[in-house]
This record gives sequence, structure tokens and C-alpha cells, in this order.
Amino acid sequence: MKKSIYATALATTAALALAACGAAPEEETPAGSETTGGEETTETAEATEGAAAEDYLACLVSDQGGWDDQSFNQSAFEGMEMAVEELGIEMADAESQSDSDYGPNVDSMVQQGCDLTIGVGFLLEDPVQAAAEANPDANFALIDSAFSGPDFAPVELENAKPILFNTAEASYLAGYVAAGVTETGTVATFGGMQIPSVAIFMDGFADGVAKYNEDNGTDVQLLGWDKEGQTGSFSGDFENQAAGQTLTEQFIAQGADIIMPVAGPVGLGAAAAAEAADGVKIIGVDSDWYESTEYGAITLTSVVKQIGQAVYDTVEQSSTGGFSAEPYVGTLENEGVGLAPFHDFDAEVPQELKDAVTALQEQIISGELTVETPNAP
Repeated sequence: MKKSIYATALATTAALALAACGAAPEEETPAGSETTGGEETTETAEATEGAAAEDYLACLVSDQGGWDDQSFNQSAFEGMEMAVEELGIEMADAESQSDSDYGPNVDSMVQQGCDLTIGVGFLLEDPVQAAAEANPDANFALIDSAFSGPDFAPVELENAKPILFNTAEASYLAGYVAAGVTETGTVATFGGMQIPSVAIFMDGFADGVAKYNEDNGTDVQLLGWDKEGQTGSFSGDFENQAAGQTLTEQFIAQGADIIMPVAGPVGLGAAAAAEAADGVKIIGVDSDWYESTEYGAITLTSVVKQIGQAVYDTVEQSSTGGFSAEPYVGTLENEGVGLAPFHDFDAEVPQELKDAVTALQEQIISGELTVETPNAP
């Protein structure tokens, strides 16, 4: 499979072609109705829109970890639930327990007649792309990956939308904070699998630590990732919490007191190890771990991806006839990624450090500062 070589996604960031679903035929404006800019504003139009939404089936296929992973799968599911509640659409879902489930689960969604099928995660690229190519009358979307050909060259599909996140930007801020808060002078990060959507977090984190050292003349050490060599520590999957716990215990033994696990549910094992240690903090990823996990008391902050909102927006656009295959890329500027509040640790983060992070965020948004990463979307 193409995605057995994680580096293939580094070339898959070309802008994809815009493809709109066919618009409903125009109807005669009822007597007494008003129009603005050619759009109906009558109750009749609203009723027609509602009926169309009720007939729309949006579907979701999880990566490993399932819908209660307290991470990216759960965020996607919550976004789809919001679409069901607010847009009145129908939904179907398939929960993957292993990579052998990806293809059958995507096929199951196609067989159910889904108008839009969204795959959650880089590892679903092959089955989602195959389904999109075989079913040009249906729409698809893929979180955390674009599409590529057998030679790994970017592929543009008119009916398939990549949903991507430049988490390096927010991770840069997290690394800067970690370097400014550590009491031992050592911080760490590790991943679940070495794929671009994981390594991009680690790249930003490494650069943020380096920037803090540069600005303050310090020598905070980073364990678990060498950005230049693109090598580091990985648990091997997104399931084995015991592996995350073991890696974190090793980092703690080497002096790390702040750890950022980029590993889905495996990160919960890291949090368990941190909780059992004295004075060790966690930086969450994907969602705000203070809110989404039971480890809020040790969560310094989190690098948040607004996956739920991206799913909702994609469903809304598609269900109203506005599907676009143009990639969505979440950034600090469009608030698709961000740094969560410090919550219980707010008083422990010096105001000078908060001000420096705010300034860096503004520089990234303005383009004055670019966070470089070979894993960028």
C-alpha cells in the first residue's frame, strides 16, 4: 500500500480542483415572496432546504482507536453529530479496530449510498481514494492526508476533499511554553507512528523549544525527536497505551518533566505515567485534554485541531450543494489549529512568557515568522 511509506504524503499538498454538486432546478417564486441577490427568502425555500437535508446521508469511518478515543476520532464524530442535530441530515458510521477494517468499512459506506463519506486519518488514504475513483457520483473527504498516485505524485480528485491541519504552528507555541516552564531543563515528545500528520506536531514542538533557547540563552533539552534527521521515539500504533506509558517513564527517568505524546489513545498511557510521577506535566494534542480526558490536573496546555468544526463545515457545504474538493488547511490564522488555555497552570506561566507566545502567534499569522517542516500540508 502507498501509505506504508510515510514519506509519500510530503508531496501531496497541491491545490485540488473545485467541483460543485449539481444545483437544484429553479422554481417559480411564489406570489408575495421577496428575493435578495437572486436567493429565495421565503418559508417555502426554507422548507425545501430542510427536506433536502433530511434526504442527505453523511458517513464517517474511524481510524484505530474508535469514537471514544478522547482524540481525533472522537472530535470527528462530535462534528458529525453536530451536523445531524443542526442540519437535520442522516448519518452512518463505521468504527475501525485495525487497519484491515479500513477498506471494508469504506466500502460499507458506499454500499449504504452515502452522499459524503469522510475517512478519519492518514492511514485511510488508500481506501478513500479508491472509493472516490470508483464512485464519481458520490463525494468523499479525508482528514490528515491528501491523495497520491502510484509514483507518489499528487492526485487531484474532483469528488474528494483533503482536510488538513498545519499543527506545526500551534506546536511551535507549545514547545516555546514547555521550554519556558520546565523546571528540569528537559522536555520530551513521541509519536504513535511516523507519518506526516504525527511528525508535523513534533517538528513544531522542536522548533519552539529551539526558539526559546535562542531568545533566552538557555539550553533546554528535547528528548524523543530529532527534527533535522526526522528520527525519534514512536510507540508503533495508536492503540497500545502500555507502550506510551513505558516511553514516558523512560523520558521521566532521563529528567523530562513535560511530555507531549502525539499518539491518540496511546497518549493516555503517557498521561498515566506522568500522573504517577512527581511534578510531571502533559501537553495534549488534537483536543483540549483538560476538557476531554481525565488528566486535566496535569495538562499544561494542548495543541488543538478543530477537526469537529472542519467535519461540520464540510458536511454543511456538501449537503447544500456546495461541495468543494479544494483542500481545507487549518492554521493559526483561520483558527483551525490553536493552543488551549493553561487552565489550572495559568498562574504558573509567567506573564512575560505568555506575552512572548502571543507575539510569536501574531508573527506566524502575519507571515513574519514561518514554521518550517517537511511534513507541512
